[in-house]
Amino acid sequence: MFRQRIALLLAVALPVAGCTVGPSYRPAGSVALSVPDSYSVAAPAAPTPADLTAWWSSFNDPLLTRIVEQARTNNLDIAQAVARLRQAREALVQSRAQLLPTVSGSAGYTHSATLAGGSTTTVVNGQVLGARGASDNLSLGLDVAYQADLFGGVRRSVQASRAQYESSGFTYANVLISTEAETARNYVLARLYQAQLANARDSLGVQDDNLEIAGYRLKAGLVSSLDTEQARAQRAQTAATIPTLEQNYNAAVSRLGVLTGQAPGALKADLAAAAPIPTAAGAIPVGIPADTLRQRPDVRAAERSLAAATAQIGVAEAQLYPQLALSGNLSTNAGTFGNLLNVITGQFFAGLTQSIFNGGRLHAQVRANEAAAEGAFAAYKSTVLTGLEDVENAVVALDAARQREAQFAIAYDAANNTAILSRSQYRAGLTDFITLNTAETSLLSARNGLSQARSDEATATIQLYLALGGGWNAAAGTPQAPAPRPFQPETATQATPPQEK
Repeated sequence: MFRQRIALLLAVALPVAGCTVGPSYRPAGSVALSVPDSYSVAAPAAPTPADLTAWWSSFNDPLLTRIVEQARTNNLDIAQAVARLRQAREALVQSRAQLLPTVSGSAGYTHSATLAGGSTTTVVNGQVLGARGASDNLSLGLDVAYQADLFGGVRRSVQASRAQYESSGFTYANVLISTEAETARNYVLARLYQAQLANARDSLGVQDDNLEIAGYRLKAGLVSSLDTEQARAQRAQTAATIPTLEQNYNAAVSRLGVLTGQAPGALKADLAAAAPIPTAAGAIPVGIPADTLRQRPDVRAAERSLAAATAQIGVAEAQLYPQLALSGNLSTNAGTFGNLLNVITGQFFAGLTQSIFNGGRLHAQVRANEAAAEGAFAAYKSTVLTGLEDVENAVVALDAARQREAQFAIAYDAANNTAILSRSQYRAGLTDFITLNTAETSLLSARNGLSQARSDEATATIQLYLALGGGWNAAAGTPQAPAPRPFQPETATQATPPQEK
């Protein structure tokens, strides 16, 4: 009898669960997304997509590599993204559970005994109750409930949850690569400010010498006080730039500490020793736009969000059709364990419901989900085009930075020679201080310009790697959530409350 009822349940449920309403998602092609065959700017091509997983190692800077790896492991934005990915995975598990029946069981035991004097006590599951007679009663029950997925609403819901989970995985990857790029950028800024501080302090030392020479020449009656005042003004202007540079350097180093999940000053000792601005070795193969779109996690996250929004249309449409609920139960009771399974009774229920009037609410839900899907497609296309824009802008910025660096190198060499000649001529009385002042100002400007160009080149390189989607293993497919672990919040040390006065 039990097997017959289960067979009847499956015979009714399975055939009616084959229809799925709503549009089936199909990825949009390059034409619909306005993706060109090639970039509009000159970009290094590559026969195969380059491995950009650990792009920061191309700078050949061990400290930069260590700091980026620390950020990948300890950054708190990444930790939040991982938590959201785990939530999305559990939402998918919950959604899949709707495809299965719900089974619950029950058991009971009652013992009644007649006491002396005619009074009766009943023990039910360990509790003493008053009753008449004396007997043992055992009972078992099994309840099954199943919501038949007649028109695929549950299956569409599972599709939406799966797409949302995959979108969360790509969003996590996007947070990861953004954190890596921000860490590298702040490292470059820290080295830039160190270089500019060195430039300012070197110039300050030269200007101190010029001020001293101008003072000697004034005492000798060879020049007026105009030279000394100009020397004082130039020195003060150079000295005024140092506090700002120190402030900017401290902000960059503090930011690196926070990005690695530490206190703001955690990396100050590591970065205390000045080092050159890092430069990436070799050209960066850009490839074609299609390669970029496959590599960028934000594009793939937007595509999965569109798939989820499309599936939600089917979820809403399924509510317009009849809903079939199936349920059944089995029960038995006996006075002894040996007789418990002798007589088993069961019931089977099937109920069909259909919405007749709801004021247009269900149709409005369908239209709302269709509008959401249209918006998701617009967001997807916008992400695609913005990604291509990022690549082209980064390619142009990198080329421009390299050209500026080459010109500033020439300017620095010329300004340095001019300053050396001007100092010699001023000491010999062959030129005035205005000429020397102009030469020193041009030298400091050229040195800072060269440092800034090198920093811009490194920053543009980082931006190009980010635009290409580097920093995660795209070949591995959708990032998976780490294995779940019990939630154990850290115990914070409570501050001692202030004593009342």
